[in-house]
This record gives sequence, structure tokens and C-alpha cells, in this order.
Amino acid sequence: MDSGQTVAVFGAYGHTGRFVVTELRDRGFVPLLLGRDPGRLQALAASHPGLEHRVASADDPASLDRALTGAAAVVNCAGPFASTAAPVIEAALRAGIPYVDVAAEIEANLDTFTHFADRARTAGVAVVPAMAFFGGLGDLLVTTAMGDWTAADEAHVAYGLSSWHPTAGTLASGTVSRERRDGHRVRYTGGRLEYYVAEGDLPTLEWEFPAPVGRRTVLGEFTMADVVTVPSHLSVTEVRTYMTTHAATDLAAPDAPAPTAVDERGRSAQTFTVDVVVRAGHTERRLVASGRDIYAISAPLAVEAVRRILAGQTRTSGVASAGEIFDAPDFLDALSAHLSLQPLVSTTASTSNSTSHSGSMKPETSTNVHAGRM
Repeated sequence: MDSGQTVAVFGAYGHTGRFVVTELRDRGFVPLLLGRDPGRLQALAASHPGLEHRVASADDPASLDRALTGAAAVVNCAGPFASTAAPVIEAALRAGIPYVDVAAEIEANLDTFTHFADRARTAGVAVVPAMAFFGGLGDLLVTTAMGDWTAADEAHVAYGLSSWHPTAGTLASGTVSRERRDGHRVRYTGGRLEYYVAEGDLPTLEWEFPAPVGRRTVLGEFTMADVVTVPSHLSVTEVRTYMTTHAATDLAAPDAPAPTAVDERGRSAQTFTVDVVVRAGHTERRLVASGRDIYAISAPLAVEAVRRILAGQTRTSGVASAGEIFDAPDFLDALSAHLSLQPLVSTTASTSNSTSHSGSMKPETSTNVHAGRM
């Protein structure tokens, strides 16, 4: 593809932002580098000769307006998104251009759906939050797994990460989320998002991931952005997310190291498996995706979203999750160079043990982490 269209990247010099800039260039777009730090912008521009960079800050609307001049779309990669999403969306609406972000913060994504749905729809502007590994990929997988179903009783999204070396942005976003929750945990149950107080550590259970990952201990109630994106357009009573305990331990470590690049693309050695199971009555459907580096995969997710929006390959306008605005199976197929999918499997399940595929809940826990830290 050689579109030559200019796509602004806010937070271009961040860890995920750099992946997005490279992916845009590889796909024939012209990235416009945006951020509040002139020095870091100049350094990034020096590594991408010919690209323009503009200083802009989320707390300066006029700077955002100037920065978006001439852009066909904007991708927001600058967290915490509790601080940046609303100002950049406002600027995108003023400019009349689509907005995509890679937010994994539950509350920031919820704010986007709550505060901008009517305005974005009226303006006919696409606003797609959580177009990233957490929130976006899970939503695409759940949507694809449901297929012709109009409703489901449960959707389970289990994250099998080989490790989790968080970026500074991930840690900062987690801090903001914990402060906003004020000691509460969050889950999607009974058809609604629920904040609750719970004592002790998160529960653990055994999850049977497909080979070669196999049986792993995961944290239950490790709630991620999927509890916002999936129910935003799918009728699912329970949406539950899980995280392998060793990855959660990495994330919670006091001196957690940042990702280390091991290849020419800047990817780390981290691998992931996302195991999605949806149940309606006595039928379960399972879809599994695997790949490498949760931050790197966010780039093709976000850039493919931009490409489809600008090409008019969308099903709706306004604020929408990936699974609602795009043809989910086709979108996943377009990521085949970055993501491996196993064939969809449908089986008969017992409603008395709806998570029988993943083993039984254990009463004890061994990892003290905060749910939804990302």
C-alpha cells in the first residue's frame, strides 16, 4: 500500500509510539511525530529522515490544533490516557479526523465511551479506543468466536505471557488507575461493570492453554480493558480476564525492568498466547491467537485500524471498539504476518462448570498484585 496520507502520532517517541511510527512507514503512510518533549522529538526525527515533528501538549488545546493541521488521522500512544485521551479526542473532533488510541486503562476507555459517543456520532468521526493488545485484540477474538451468536453467557480471555517487562507508560497508567479506584477492584458481572472491595490477593486457577504453553496458573479477576470493549457492543453477561501468575509477578516487581530489544524491529523476546472461550448455553467456542511482544503487536493493530477507517472499511461511526467498527475475522486475517490464529473450535460444555476447560478455582493465592494494573 502506498497511500502517502499523513497520520499524526501523539507520543511518537514512546515505546509503543516508535513501533507505530515504523509500522505506518512500512504501510506507506507518512507519520507526523507529535509530543511534548522537543528533545525526544528531535532525536526520533533524526532516526527517521524526512519526517516532520511538532511539539504539542495535552494541556494546551491550541498546540494540539496546530499539531494536527494537515493530518488525515491521529493515533494517541501517550499515556496515562486518563490525562491525554480526552484532550486529543477533542482536538480530533475539532479537526474532523479519526482518532485511534492504544489505551489499556479501563477507566480511560470507559470515559471515552461515556463522554464522546454522542458527539463523535453526530460529527461522523470514528473514535476507536483500546486499539491495542489489551482491549482491542481480545475484543476482535471474542467477536470472531461469537460469530452468528447474538448473545453469550460468558466470555473468558486468558492471557498467557511468557514474561512481562513493563514500560514506564504501563507503570504510570497503572498508578493512575489504582488511584482512581481508591482500593476497589473491578469486574464485569451480571451484565454490568462493578467496582467492589475484596480482601486478600486475587484468586488463582489452572488454565489449560493450547500447546506448547500448556497448563499454567493464572490470576482470576485480573481485569483488563476487554471488560469495556467487549460489552460495548456484544450481549455477554459475564466477561472475565486472566493473567499468568509469573507475568503478573514480573509486572508487580519493585524494580521491574523495561522491555529489551532482541531483534532489528525492536521487539523483545516476550511471547504471548491469548486464549478466548465464549459460552452460550451448552456450547463453547474457542479461538486462540499467539505472537510476540505485546507492545509491538499494538502497532499493526492500530495502523490497520487507521487504514480501514481512511479506506471507508467500517461498519459504524462515532466511538466504537474494534469488534464493532470492523469486520473482526477479516481484520484478524490482515494481521497474519504478526499473529498466528488456531482454527475456531466448538464443543459441548456443562453449564454447571462453565470453566471446565480451565480447571478448578483454588482457594489459595500466591501473588499479591493489583487487578488491571496496565
